[in-house]
Amino acid sequence: MVLKNIGLLASPMGKKVKKGPEQGNITLIENAAIVIECDRITYAGPDNSSIKGDNQIDCKGALITPGLIDCHTHLIFGGWRQKELPMKLAGAAYLDILAAGGGILSTVEKTRAEPIEELYQKTNMLLSEILSYGVTTVEAKSGYGLNTETEVKCLKIAKKLDIVHQVDIVSTFMGAHALPSEYKDRRQDYINLIIDEMLPLIAKQDLADFCDVFCETGVFSVEESGAILEKAKSLGLKLKIHAEEINNTGGALLAAEMGCISAEHLIKIDDAGIKALAKKNTIAVCLPCTSFYLNEDFAPARKMIEAGVPVAIASDFNPGSSPNLNLQLAMNMACYKYKMTPGEILTAVTLNAAAALGRQADIGSIEEGKIADLLIWDAKDLDYIFYRYGSNLIKTVIKKGIIC
Repeated sequence: MVLKNIGLLASPMGKKVKKGPEQGNITLIENAAIVIECDRITYAGPDNSSIKGDNQIDCKGALITPGLIDCHTHLIFGGWRQKELPMKLAGAAYLDILAAGGGILSTVEKTRAEPIEELYQKTNMLLSEILSYGVTTVEAKSGYGLNTETEVKCLKIAKKLDIVHQVDIVSTFMGAHALPSEYKDRRQDYINLIIDEMLPLIAKQDLADFCDVFCETGVFSVEESGAILEKAKSLGLKLKIHAEEINNTGGALLAAEMGCISAEHLIKIDDAGIKALAKKNTIAVCLPCTSFYLNEDFAPARKMIEAGVPVAIASDFNPGSSPNLNLQLAMNMACYKYKMTPGEILTAVTLNAAAALGRQADIGSIEEGKIADLLIWDAKDLDYIFYRYGSNLIKTVIKKGIIC
């Protein structure tokens, strides 16, 4: 396949995470062409008359970027939580709803009860919607089972859909998402269940690449989070952590100490946390749609970039705090609320997002040898994407060299 008449090719370059001034340093090639053989890019650069192929696509002067990568979602769950909206409008806080048995726990109840076939079909449809917004790779966290049976059920759905759906799925085990109601007065017993039963089983069955923990007031403490992550690490899982979302508990410091590939949310991160992430090259996954939906502060992404922390942007799609599948909207919010430049944001949802999933060697940029995950936009330049906030500007998605 040959893509000709590309008005502008815009992409970060390389196989390493970008930080500081380098995060906004993207390659822009006018009048470009891309050659794809099988599922890989064999040429990406200036167009010329010698570039030919059996399957030639005229891009009609459009903008081409790498496929978007949504590196933080809670994709598999039963039901929805629109009934909580009046509570939110009346001023109920996220942790108040959780403490009252709502929030995550209400989704846990629905997820446990929903047959695997129905969960599978629902997730399959969500993936197709995600693809329509230009997302070609997505991370999917478990965490709405909170028992061994349902956690495994959800991770098996993700594993099967990774094979059959066009969107690639990277799975994260997050049994430490909340304390299930049946363990309300037995915290340590549930933590022991995660450490002694869930994690070994999930590692043995190769159901997840990562382990994540919700390190937060009233959820899991720094010490508890550390114990769970230490066990996951010993079993060969890579580490992530939900940190400093609602309160500053020291989760960012734990992320740096444990060698987490990413720390996520970071709305309440302090200078010490930023310094620790920068020193260890830990990726800050920022989630602007969650701040918007919860009417909370926005993470200090600009400050983190200036301090040398690599930043990624994701949707945090979930039924309670970000029921939004549109990563383009998260990109728009990052521009207006984080004050990130279009180049910084493109890197945040491509190469840095790929690095947050350990996939930066294969995806996240348009260059020779990488997988041909590409987007043809209904736009002539990068600025237009952010100027036209709220619109789906994807014209064509190419996944592994195939038009979707």
